[in-house]
Amino acid sequence: MKVGITGQGGFVGSHLYNYLNLMDDIQLIGFKKSYFENQSSLCAFVSQCDVIVHLSAMNRHDDPQVIYDVNVGLVKKLLSACVEQKVTPKILFSSSTQEDADNPYGLSKKDGGDLIAAWAEKHNAPYVNMVIPNVFGPFGKPYYNSVVATFCHQLTHGEEPSIINDGNIKMIYINELTEVIYELIKSSQNGKFKIEHKHEIKVSALLEKLQSYRDSYLQEGKFPNIDDSSLDLALFNTFRCYIDHDHYPVSFIKHTDDRGSFVEIVRANTSGQFSFSTTKPGITRGNHFHTRKSERFAVIQGKAKISLRKIDSEEVIDYIIEGDNPAYVDMPIWHTHNITNIGEDTLITLFWINEPYDAEDPDTYFVIV
Repeated sequence: MKVGITGQGGFVGSHLYNYLNLMDDIQLIGFKKSYFENQSSLCAFVSQCDVIVHLSAMNRHDDPQVIYDVNVGLVKKLLSACVEQKVTPKILFSSSTQEDADNPYGLSKKDGGDLIAAWAEKHNAPYVNMVIPNVFGPFGKPYYNSVVATFCHQLTHGEEPSIINDGNIKMIYINELTEVIYELIKSSQNGKFKIEHKHEIKVSALLEKLQSYRDSYLQEGKFPNIDDSSLDLALFNTFRCYIDHDHYPVSFIKHTDDRGSFVEIVRANTSGQFSFSTTKPGITRGNHFHTRKSERFAVIQGKAKISLRKIDSEEVIDYIIEGDNPAYVDMPIWHTHNITNIGEDTLITLFWINEPYDAEDPDTYFVIV
């Protein structure tokens, strides 16, 4: 099935693109923002797609009218291209729980959805108007996408968040949303579809959780309890992705006496799996990424280069660690990573991961750094 995503470079779009790229039954058709300013490019795009997930939209602007005009205008351009090419791809439209609110953003979603519904009825085309709740997750833009993104950015950059309205937030984690959209792409669902929120939390309780991650994990390297709650794991993985890369490697506290040395590798309020590896000089291990697992690499002997790359980026981050000064690097989700022995002796690395390996659900995807 050929699927195109308008707004594939945005928060939801990039996550959806990366998730669908893991599916054997999906062929992704690339989209660029410039297509909306080039009719021939937009026409070529729609003519290739069996399904279009329309996510392109403006959320904020100093002039509210601009928000409405841009969002409705994007829908009109998309439908115009479909009419010109005489194609009827299934369109999944990203609406919002604000569509009934009296504000320009909500009105743009309501009117945009109505335009797609009218086009679908006229051309006997399938469509889904997805009413989406608040979305949070890694790589969201602070002060723009969600309060979670804003709080995480502030807490990892020495700022102290403030609460304006301590109400309840109904949210869905980005991984949960992409799974729902994938099922809608494959399903026969037609018309309006309300995507239910998965989590509800008071703003003050949310901030308290994130502050605890700053205090225990960021400052002390201690993993929180992420066993019992899908929300806790989602929030923790989101928080970790706002930590600057230069936070690593983190040196261990090395206790030395006449007997030798002792180093504590991991302190955690959660379960997990420990393992170790020996690696010969010049050999590289890894080249894979995870979408939910928390993992720590601790070098205790030899000389290693640990490399990471966000899977939709070309930037590679390298860390050099030597066993004489044992240190660790924690792997953020959606970052492919590896470790190479760049020394002359055997490299010894300890690994901790928050869940034991399950061959039926490994959450391990192989991509070269």
